[in-house]
Amino acid sequence: MYRVCLITVSDSSALLGKKDLTGPAVAELLAKAGYQIIARTVLPDERELLAEKMRQIADGGRADLLLTLGGTGLNERDVTPEATGEIIEKAVPGFSELMRRKSFEVTPNGILSRGISGIRKHCLIINLPGSPRAAVENLSFILQPLAHGLKMLTQSKNDCAHMDALR
Repeated sequence: MYRVCLITVSDSSALLGKKDLTGPAVAELLAKAGYQIIARTVLPDERELLAEKMRQIADGGRADLLLTLGGTGLNERDVTPEATGEIIEKAVPGFSELMRRKSFEVTPNGILSRGISGIRKHCLIINLPGSPRAAVENLSFILQPLAHGLKMLTQSKNDCAHMDALR
């Protein structure tokens, strides 16, 4: 069972008290898929604050997966990809590429998401859109490769590429 932290990035939820609907929707999908939600938080669209929180989670070794929800659009306050890019050590673009491609099939506006994905320490970080429907759809697009990626990331020995053949 993989451990997951969710960060909803929303000025309206963090600063104005608007109920976060995205976090619970994503948590429900993950729980049904067998993931363990270990923490959920809501932060405003503040690059430095978000980067520091992601750093703490990844460096603390508490989570295998960190999902950000929101802040991936074109508004000047949408800074989640920039904060994520600041802290990741390795890019994993396939998740974001697949989500954009599949989102475009649902709505042409899906191509406007700027979310990125990457690794810090042993934690996979993926940016999802902020709307509950879009976040759940995007996560459902990547669930199968996500499980395999987390298996590769969390195992001490990676033998899925038949490493014995290289010796």
